Amino acid sequence: MSVPMLKIGAVLSTMAMVTNWMSQTLPSLVGLNGTAVSPDGTHERIVSGLYPGSEEGWQIYSTASDPDGRCLCTVVAPAQNLCKRDPRSRQLRQLTEQVQNVSQSMEVVDLRTSRDLQYVRDSEPLLRGVDGRIHTYVANSRTLTTKGLQELKGQMSQLRPLLSVVEQYRADLQTLATLRSELLNLSVSLTGIQEEIGAYDYEELQHRVLMLETRLHACMNKLGCGRLTWVSIPITVRASGSRFGSWMTDAMIPSSDSRVWSMDGYYKGRRVLEYRTMGDFTKGQNFVQHLLPHPWAGTGHVVYNGSLYYNKHQTNILVQYHFRSRTVVLQRSLSGAGYNNTFPYSWGGSSDIDLMADENGLWAIYTSIPNAGNILVSRLDPRSLEVLQSWDTGFPKRSAGEAFMICGTLYVTNSHLAGAKVHFAYHTNSSTYEYTDIPFHNQYSHISMMDYNPRERALFTWNNGHQVLYNVTLFHVIRSDG
Repeated sequence: MSVPMLKIGAVLSTMAMVTNWMSQTLPSLVGLNGTAVSPDGTHERIVSGLYPGSEEGWQIYSTASDPDGRCLCTVVAPAQNLCKRDPRSRQLRQLTEQVQNVSQSMEVVDLRTSRDLQYVRDSEPLLRGVDGRIHTYVANSRTLTTKGLQELKGQMSQLRPLLSVVEQYRADLQTLATLRSELLNLSVSLTGIQEEIGAYDYEELQHRVLMLETRLHACMNKLGCGRLTWVSIPITVRASGSRFGSWMTDAMIPSSDSRVWSMDGYYKGRRVLEYRTMGDFTKGQNFVQHLLPHPWAGTGHVVYNGSLYYNKHQTNILVQYHFRSRTVVLQRSLSGAGYNNTFPYSWGGSSDIDLMADENGLWAIYTSIPNAGNILVSRLDPRSLEVLQSWDTGFPKRSAGEAFMICGTLYVTNSHLAGAKVHFAYHTNSSTYEYTDIPFHNQYSHISMMDYNPRERALFTWNNGHQVLYNVTLFHVIRSDG
């Protein structure tokens, strides 16, 4: 039994190595750049190419995909008359399409491979146990009993999903062969474009490239928003702390800050641990301690642009603590907001006020007595903590397990326990709501914190003493002007 296990591990390791090489080599080969996030195995890559903006007739349509095979397409389609007028635009369009297709395929294969490798690693102790039992029975058949045989059959049935992992690998081999062929075609296209570019004035071309890069990044930022359609399987980053708590990275976009913060407990806590990187957090090393001058309430804290925003214990006062200066720079009361377990989520824990951030900025989720306990959504000015605008969702806060914001939409789960799903969505841009049915796996059966991080494109959760990540799939609808 140990030999097949080694073969599976070798196969999947080789596949991961190949896809990793391609994902690192292709962007540098074609002059693009990719950003890998979350060294724990979850990552997101933004592929950028150089092509004209909407002012020059380009239209961009985008959808989303996931590593389980759901459709993922990005099409860059210039106006036909522009193609006839400028041969460089046509060549750049073709190259960009190829780069996007290859990069997206690599990302899907890479994510799927990481997931399968993790499954194989998790199954290895069980496989070794089965292997040891079989060796014992072969060496001495008298040790084999009816009960032992039934236990062995049960363990073998648990290992049966490994067959689907191998089948998926075989399919991925065909995908990799196609990617190799497309990679060769890209090299030929690049050579041709390089020869043509040599005939143009360098300074003029450089200026054009800079302008196109600016337009591209602006476009990619717009494509970042969408409607939640799917939540991935949970990825356990670490198991530490008590049953309740929160952990986070800076939610500011853009931000090069790779620090991770952890706040254990929900009642009168003051100790914040700051880790240098996600890798350090996973290992529990290289951290410093911040001792807050005012204790916190609940787990609805958020780090935004280098500051921690939290609810002061037994008050409805919001506090901004700046990590670099280690000082409180701002305090402001959230007028009318309930506190001290007046209007918590279903799990309690003084979770009356939940602060969070998304692509649109800083938000507060809370309720009040005049609002009859229904969830209020308020957008805050991060510099003054003043309420800029508020919405009454009509959803009772005590019936919510947790909540998070994505692209100006509030998503609410129907429970903090096993079997929970994303049940309700309120869209602040249209002041409308809808009931949803987006399942997710509550692996450790008690979620006391669930926040979306727009920079990581992931949900951070604290689940019964475990720090867990979920990837999300967002559906994009982009309309052009005719």
